[in-house]
Amino acid sequence: MSYTALYRKFRPTAFEDVKGQDHIITTLQNQIRANRIGHAYLFCGTRGTGKTTVAKIFAKAVNCEHPVNGSPCGECAMCRSIAAGTSMNVIEIDAASNNGVDNIREIREEVTYRPTEGKYKVYIIDEVHMLSIGAFNALLKTLEEPPEYVIFILATTEVHKIPITILSRCQHYDFKRISIETITARMQELMDTEHVEVEDKALRYIAKAADGSMRDALSLLDQCIAFYMGQKLTYDNVLEVLGAVDTDVFSRLLRKIIDRDVSGVLDIVEDLVMQGRELTQLAADFTWYLRNLLLVKTSDNIEDVLDVSTENMMQLKEEAQMIEYDVLLRYIRIFSELSGQLRYATQKRVMLEVALIKMCTPAMESTQDSLLDRIRAVEDKVDKGLEAMANAPGKVVYVNGDGSHDGTDGTGEGPGAGRRPELPNAIPEDVQEVVKIFRSIADEASGMVRSYLKKARLSLGGDNRLMIVLPDTLAASVVGREDHVQELETLIENRIGKKVEVEVRHVEEGRHFEDTFVDIEQKINMEITVED
Repeated sequence: MSYTALYRKFRPTAFEDVKGQDHIITTLQNQIRANRIGHAYLFCGTRGTGKTTVAKIFAKAVNCEHPVNGSPCGECAMCRSIAAGTSMNVIEIDAASNNGVDNIREIREEVTYRPTEGKYKVYIIDEVHMLSIGAFNALLKTLEEPPEYVIFILATTEVHKIPITILSRCQHYDFKRISIETITARMQELMDTEHVEVEDKALRYIAKAADGSMRDALSLLDQCIAFYMGQKLTYDNVLEVLGAVDTDVFSRLLRKIIDRDVSGVLDIVEDLVMQGRELTQLAADFTWYLRNLLLVKTSDNIEDVLDVSTENMMQLKEEAQMIEYDVLLRYIRIFSELSGQLRYATQKRVMLEVALIKMCTPAMESTQDSLLDRIRAVEDKVDKGLEAMANAPGKVVYVNGDGSHDGTDGTGEGPGAGRRPELPNAIPEDVQEVVKIFRSIADEASGMVRSYLKKARLSLGGDNRLMIVLPDTLAASVVGREDHVQELETLIENRIGKKVEVEVRHVEEGRHFEDTFVDIEQKINMEITVED
């Protein structure tokens, strides 16, 4: 006898065997027990969740001679003939290949004849959304007022394509995606029956790859068992058969991206391609990895939610400290878009490499969420440059406000070696002096600060405090960083020889500068103009 695939061999034959759809099974059983059976049902949901299976069990249950608690007995003549596919009472129609008006007219003619045996004639129309508009219109009247011995069960994966006139005539049941735990438990149960030894971790990965579909999970399991016939099925075996990638590779890939190491990222891609890994699956799994990382970063007690080992959890927690929220969200966005594009792409490797390079090089994007990452990249370069300058040999002479210097060099040696002299605090007149020369001072600031200061306006924040007011929160957050404020204060000290405190503020949204601040730069310039 030929081999029967697992999903066919273990297809549920009673309501009790259906997993993950308890809300639907209970309702149907109650209807059968109370004899409140409807005339039209619409079963919706993703592939492999049990729509056709439940429809067949329901057809057996309503015709069963000895139903048990709303479920078919499986022993009577009607149950056996329906299970064997020889009953004239259950008619299965594939709407994908029988979608014309003539096919529906045949049904309308057939429903006028009573069943030769049993109570009901059950029409199961699979992929009903494939019917033409004319076929739907031909079905309407029959669906609304069928004979009392006819039941229609419509099944579809795309309920949005069904006309509202059809929807309103049916009882609507949504089949949910089946959880990873439920699929894993079912596969373990079947493997015990088949006497196949499988690692629990391998089953859980297959369940996750199935994306809520029991049929997909059993098909993948069948494929993996066939490849390693007679051997214990391990997690590594499953990864090899499915062309998937271990989480350790994702960790290495992420760290290279964080370091903006483009060549290192491309080397990892090269290795994965040479190993024959499926790039569409890689994109989906890496998106899932980033999702787990986001959960770890946003919650302190996430261990019970994430299905990862203790070692992987420690790894995720370490990486969560290495990456900022906005960067992580940007990575997830890029890979989510990539997952949709790879499905129809001919050059999958090129698209994957472009996405990874884009993650390493935020300057390639002009979207809002990439802006902070671009700023951070520039700051990293500046910090590395300053560090290199600090470690470079040679003298750094500290110049005083009057142009003289104290003779101190970068090693702390020289005739004036020691602590820099304490500068006196500025008085309002000195702040005014700073305001007059502020634009030239701003031109000496580092690149990032200099560009933002072009839009800055000045106000007085106290006796000796200069208030720099910027038009938005982003500019204020950059210029207002502690090291940038220190940089401005140092530039001012070098110019006037006195200490001026700098305070950075921003104009609140919906308000104008003049509503909150006094523009001392404009006032001082006006006074100068009058004197001239």
